[in-house]
Amino acid sequence: MSDEKNTTESQEQPNAKLKQSLSGKIAYLNALQGAVDQQNDRMTYELLDPERYHTEISSATEATKSGYFSLVDDVRSQIAHYLSYQLIDYLAEIYPFFYYREVAEGEFKILFGNWWDRREFGYLDVLNLEFQFDKDEYQKLAGTFQLDANNKHLNTEEIAKISEENKQLQTLLTNQDQRDSRKAQLRDQLQDTSSNSSFWESGKVKEERQALKDELTKLTEEDQKAMDARDTMKNNEDRILALSKEDTILSYEKQAIKQAFGSFESFTNHSKKLYSDYLTSLIGKAKVRADE
Repeated sequence: MSDEKNTTESQEQPNAKLKQSLSGKIAYLNALQGAVDQQNDRMTYELLDPERYHTEISSATEATKSGYFSLVDDVRSQIAHYLSYQLIDYLAEIYPFFYYREVAEGEFKILFGNWWDRREFGYLDVLNLEFQFDKDEYQKLAGTFQLDANNKHLNTEEIAKISEENKQLQTLLTNQDQRDSRKAQLRDQLQDTSSNSSFWESGKVKEERQALKDELTKLTEEDQKAMDARDTMKNNEDRILALSKEDTILSYEKQAIKQAFGSFESFTNHSKKLYSDYLTSLIGKAKVRADE
């Protein structure tokens, strides 16, 4: 009898801890289900990351701690899809130039603008309320703003460089007849030096012949460049067109940001505060509904 009593007593403490743990998990899942049922996105975000919420949003002295949000790891994509509706409506007002394409459940690609040949600009992380901008595309846009003061575009110098190359290639094509005439003269001169050379003048003649050969080689190399010039010029023209289009798209983006935020710095600062700005707006909406 005594052994049975000791066994029962020894189980009581771990049983209590187990029940407490299970109760906490059940309470968390019930709270999350309730938030979804009530379409309370603010509460859903708080339950997904309570520590961050109470650090950035709540005025509570202590952050609510919970490890229970790992319970929904396998349905995070579904939660992101659910939360995206109200979030994207909000973003449409603050960032009217951004559009979103759901490429997988809960995964959204950012598109900049609704114009032709718009750029893909990164991803929207719905659960963490973060813009994940493509680094290369973001830097292009930042560079466009930096050059704006000098009335230059991102690709101005590159276009000028390619245009100069095409100009030189066109000169090669134009001067083909002159090169052919000069090569004929050089060959005649080489023939003359061969037939008129003597022992006493061999050193001088050798230098002359080398100079003639060098010039002939240079002209032959220019002929080869001229043969490839048309293809190179066509490729260069295509490249210039692509760079010009990119500058045009970037100018659209620059203008869109100026209209919405006034400056690139303001746009950047707002983008970094999406979490706090959005959840604060949800709190404001909740208060308005409560007052009504």
